[in-house]
Amino acid sequence: MKAIDFHVHLATHEWIQESLGPLWEATVRHFRTEVPVRSIDDMAEEFRSEDVLGVLLAWDAESGMGLPPLTNDYVAGCVEKHPDAFVGFASVDPWKGKAAVAELRRAITELGLRGLKLHPGCQQFAPNDHRFYDLYATCAELGVPALFHTGTTGLGAGLPGGGGIKLGYCRPILLDDVAADFPQLQIVAAHPSWPWQDEMLAVAQHKTNVWLELSGWSPRLWSPELTKAVLGPQQDRALFGTDYPFITFPKWLRAFRAYEPAAEVEEKILVGNARRLLHL
Repeated sequence: MKAIDFHVHLATHEWIQESLGPLWEATVRHFRTEVPVRSIDDMAEEFRSEDVLGVLLAWDAESGMGLPPLTNDYVAGCVEKHPDAFVGFASVDPWKGKAAVAELRRAITELGLRGLKLHPGCQQFAPNDHRFYDLYATCAELGVPALFHTGTTGLGAGLPGGGGIKLGYCRPILLDDVAADFPQLQIVAAHPSWPWQDEMLAVAQHKTNVWLELSGWSPRLWSPELTKAVLGPQQDRALFGTDYPFITFPKWLRAFRAYEPAAEVEEKILVGNARRLLHL
């Protein structure tokens, strides 16, 4: 395969109309694009044609946003139907306590999902709050990574109050505590973490169980510091991602190649690092 896209949302009715609902139009405006509703079969064909394996992300921000989840069973069903195009990450609502831990365990051990996706801003929790540490302990026990949204978000952008989403929960420094307290847990920090990008780079430089995931921004918008890190000292823990359907693989790749990365660096970022992290 050419690449493993570490950050893929489902452009299907279930996520766009049901799970996001009133946030969807604001998100599309933020990315300045049009996103047609697709079927999972259409998505699978698109990823096959580009020779990309997509990491599909479930979504459960029911307590934080009052919106219905995109369930782990739904994502697992998509993967089961198109195993050559997708793998899946679970999501649980951290505020559901023991039920969330049980659901995470079920999603990994019974449904075959390969990691946990959390969005602290939408789920309205601080990642370093010890009330949620059982989730991280379970990920470490099961040997799967935990992916956290970091930095600003297109969800709710431009709405009064930002749709109720609080960006402070998405500061990368909160992951530093988690990485220190769970050294065996592999932590993936999604997106370039703006406006706390240097904070994120500092955490990743200090903690070798933290990975940088590059979705949500075109590489042409990267800061010089991020570019230097990705092409240099962090090249073994940097992961390609698009934030599909808002950014496409060809567009991302063209922008990335403008930096003229060495072939071995491009291979690591596009596919090698993710293959190693996911044990594919």
